[in-house]
Amino acid sequence: MTFALRELSQLECSDVFEQSRFGHLACSKDNQPYVVPIYFAYEGGIAYSFAMPGQKIDWMRGNDKVCLQVEKHSPNNSWTSVVAQGRYEEFPDTDQWKQERLHAWSLLQRFSDWWEIGALKPHEMPVQNASPHVFFGIVLKDISGRMVVPD
Repeated sequence: MTFALRELSQLECSDVFEQSRFGHLACSKDNQPYVVPIYFAYEGGIAYSFAMPGQKIDWMRGNDKVCLQVEKHSPNNSWTSVVAQGRYEEFPDTDQWKQERLHAWSLLQRFSDWWEIGALKPHEMPVQNASPHVFFGIVLKDISGRMVVPD
């Protein structure tokens, strides 16, 4: 069997993000890349997500230029991959960001396991008076994608 590679249109790339909820987020600090899996909900050019404080959040606060990649695989060995360059935007737990934070939560909570990757830590977190949860969006900019299908 032979395969053909083709570029996806901007609309097709956007559709892939709308149909996806799991991807790989890349950020960097001091010329060192860091890639992590995330769950997200996509709407209006923004991938909404959630995390606990840690390396990913620290790095994105220091350098808001990030990249989000999603992929789909099919049983016939075809695949689709979409990559978007973007900008990290945090939705702090303040009155100014309340609506955006609630919107992110409303989109994410549609999925029963939306919180798992963002809330799990390999070590116990200290009990705090305020919620340490960080809601954020990746404002997607330059989006491109490719698809491989049987010829």
